[in-house]
Amino acid sequence: MLSELSDEEVLAIKPEMRIRQYAKREVVLHKGGSGDGLLFLLSGSLQVIDVTEDGRAIGLRMLVPGDFFGEIALINSSTRSASVVAMTDVLVAFLPAPVAMNLFSHSPSVARQMLRHLAQKIQRDSEFRALLSINNTAKRIYAYIVLMQKKNPDGTVVENLPTHQDIANMINTSRETVTRALLTLVQQGIVQKEPHRLLIKDPDALQKLVQGD
Repeated sequence: MLSELSDEEVLAIKPEMRIRQYAKREVVLHKGGSGDGLLFLLSGSLQVIDVTEDGRAIGLRMLVPGDFFGEIALINSSTRSASVVAMTDVLVAFLPAPVAMNLFSHSPSVARQMLRHLAQKIQRDSEFRALLSINNTAKRIYAYIVLMQKKNPDGTVVENLPTHQDIANMINTSRETVTRALLTLVQQGIVQKEPHRLLIKDPDALQKLVQGD
């Protein structure tokens, strides 16, 4: 979001940034907490979670380095709508609310980036709700992979692949079911598992599994 700032603008906000470290499984943001700033993930991975009335933790999405979060409570002057938990050791930069709001108001590039981010967030959340409506659990897992995949110079991949348990939490199934579904894809030569990521060797075949009867 800050990539288009001028050198002068970067120098102005740099002293306001606070770098924080969190250990794996530590809570970075608590649901119901104050929207006191905007946060940027510098390293590691985070998961946004909500807790149901019966106490179950539901994963909403993963965050990777370069992502920012906490913007909704900041813009709405409301409390945090979900918790954020460290899935690995992480480094996070915290920008206090007054500084962040000043950026939104006075930097056209930051305002554009925020609008683009919010539009993508709405689209992604809509796609994720559609995914959760799929009754067949295997198809739901395949649809999750399609939703998370991105094209890069190495091919089509899912970077920073969550653990099987984290995927299960996000799409309302069991870890064992996720493991079986991924094993099926590997055996069929559709995907290849690599450290912390999934290489999609045959995107068309994966899409057919999602759409198949």
